Amino acid sequence: MYLNVDQRSRDNVAVETDDGRVLSYGDICDYVAKFPKILSERCLMFLLCKNKIESLLGYLAAIENNVVPVMLNSKIENDLLFNLFSIYHPQYIWLPSDKVSLFGGDTIYTYYDYSLIKTKYDSYKLNDKLALCLTTSGSTGSPKLVRLSKYNLESNASSIAEYLNIDENERPITSLPMNYSYGLSVINSHLLKGAKILLTDKDVLQSEFWTFCKDKRATSISGVPYTYEMLKRLRIFKMSLPDLKVMTQAGGKLNPNIAKEYMEYAKQSGKRFYVMYGQTEATARISYLPWEVALDKCASIGVAIPNGKLTLIDANDNEITVPDVEGEMLYEGPNVSLGYAECIEDLQKGDENGGILHTGDIAKQDADGYYYITGRMKRFLKIYGQRISLDGLDQMIKDEFDTDCYCSGNDQKLRILVTNETILDKVAMFLESKIHVFHKDIDVIYVEEIKRNESGKVIMQ
Repeated sequence: MYLNVDQRSRDNVAVETDDGRVLSYGDICDYVAKFPKILSERCLMFLLCKNKIESLLGYLAAIENNVVPVMLNSKIENDLLFNLFSIYHPQYIWLPSDKVSLFGGDTIYTYYDYSLIKTKYDSYKLNDKLALCLTTSGSTGSPKLVRLSKYNLESNASSIAEYLNIDENERPITSLPMNYSYGLSVINSHLLKGAKILLTDKDVLQSEFWTFCKDKRATSISGVPYTYEMLKRLRIFKMSLPDLKVMTQAGGKLNPNIAKEYMEYAKQSGKRFYVMYGQTEATARISYLPWEVALDKCASIGVAIPNGKLTLIDANDNEITVPDVEGEMLYEGPNVSLGYAECIEDLQKGDENGGILHTGDIAKQDADGYYYITGRMKRFLKIYGQRISLDGLDQMIKDEFDTDCYCSGNDQKLRILVTNETILDKVAMFLESKIHVFHKDIDVIYVEEIKRNESGKVIMQ
C-alpha cells in the first residue's frame, strides 16, 4: 500500500531509530513479503505499539497482507486490555516479549524484542473492506473502535503529503505514538513519499529526544496542544534547530495566543507552522491552515484537505452559507471511516458513513472561506437558561490566568479544575462577572496536574 519501491531505490533509508538501527525500503519490503509464511489467514490481530521498528513492521506486514490490526498502546492498563481481548477475540497478538506472560497461547514467532502469540480463539468473518481498527480519542480500553479501510488510509496519507509538500528528502521525528491516528498519519504520509522516518519512543520532554532530533537533523515535528505548551516552557524558541522546517499541530484547539507565538517564530526562522484539525473517524486529517495565511487566521482550523469538503448545517439540517453563522460542521471525503465497532459482529459491517462525517463540532466560516471551531455540541451547559460553552470557558480562563484548566459540570453547577492554587477565588469571581453565574454555582478545584491521555485529551478526574 505505501511501499511502492519501483519509485525509489531499495537502498534508500526508510527508518532510523534512536538506538542506531536502520532499515531500508528494501528491508521493509523483504520483511513484509515473508509475513504470509508466518500468518497466512485473514484475521484480527492486536498490536501493542511502541515507537519501535518491531511495531512498525508488524503494522505494515499486517496491512500489506490483509490481516486486520487493532492498534493499542503497549502501556495500556491490563484490565482495559483484557476487556478488549474478551470482546473481540483476536486470533493473534503482536506484543513486546516481556508481556507474553499476560496471555495464554503459543509464541509462534519472535523478532528482536517482540513476539507473535496465537491465542485460543478461532478466526471469524471480517468485512472485506476492513483494514485497520483504532481506538477513538480518549477511549483506549473502551469497546468502541473506528473501522478503517485501505482506501481511507491511502487517501488521507496522499492528501496530507500533498498539502505538506512531503517528498523523499523529509526526516520526520516521531513525537506522537503510532497507535494514535495523528501519529500514524505522520508515518503513513511520509512512507508514501519515500522519506526517512526518525523513530523514537522518547518523549519531547526528555533530553534524549532532542539529542536524536538534532543529531539526525529532523525536518519536521508534530504535536497536540499540550505538546506545544510544554515546548514553549522548554524554550523551543531559543533552541538552535536549523534543519527543522515544518511544525504541525492537531489533536485539539491550541490557545490562539500560543499559536500566534509559534506562527511568528516560524515566520522569523524560515519555518512553516501548520494548524490542523482531524478526527480518528476521518482516519486522521480533515482540515489544515495554510502556513502563508497563518498569522492572519491564527484562530482558524483552515480549509478542507485536498479531496475533502467542509459544510455547516443548522438545527434543521439546512446548509449555512452566510459567513460568521455557527452550525454543526460536516465533513465529506474518501478518508471518512466505515463506522464504529463495539463487538465482534460489528467487524462484519460495511461502510455505514458513506463518506460523510458529522463531526459534532460547532463552527463558523469567515468571508474568505476559513473555518473556526467555536465549541463541541456536547460540551455545553445550560445554567439559569443560559447556554455556556465549556470550551469557551477553558479558553477564557487560560487567557486570563497563568494556569492549566479544565471546565466540566452539569446544569446546576460549574466545575473548574486549575493547577494554580493561589487563584481559586479569583477564577470564581472572574467567571461570575463574565458569564453572570452566581458564586455558589461555581466550584473551582486545585489539582497538581490535569491528566491527559496520549492524544492530549483530558482524562476525566
